[in-house]
Amino acid sequence: MSTPAHEPRRAIDPTRESFKALFERAPAQGPVQMLNLLAFRDTAEDGSRTGRQAYAEYSKAVEPLLAAVGGRVLWVADAHHAFIAPPGETWDEVLLVEYPSRDAFVAMMQSPAYQAIVHHRSAALRDARLIVTTRHPA
Repeated sequence: MSTPAHEPRRAIDPTRESFKALFERAPAQGPVQMLNLLAFRDTAEDGSRTGRQAYAEYSKAVEPLLAAVGGRVLWVADAHHAFIAPPGETWDEVLLVEYPSRDAFVAMMQSPAYQAIVHHRSAALRDARLIVTTRHPA
């Protein structure tokens, strides 16, 4: 089934192609900030909680893993309205997470500890964007 042109494509987990592009486009040195746009399921995939509750469980479990690679959450905010966006695109929460490097981010994602908890994130989300950024020099 194809996605109609007016409906944005849903995305939850990274693809092999997105990992390859990360290494081609993101700088190898210096901090990166990951802009997360999150849309929660009404009910998580396992049916035992809401999507927001499943994501809260993921967030709590990822905190020590984030700290272990030198990462930190810079801010979290509720999203109220996608003022400029494709029709029907909505987000529930936005957060910005900083890692000391692209490789620190990848190391966390590929760790066995992260792999053991990422199912909470996948179960929680109906759609997501994860945009790799770097700050402009002051």
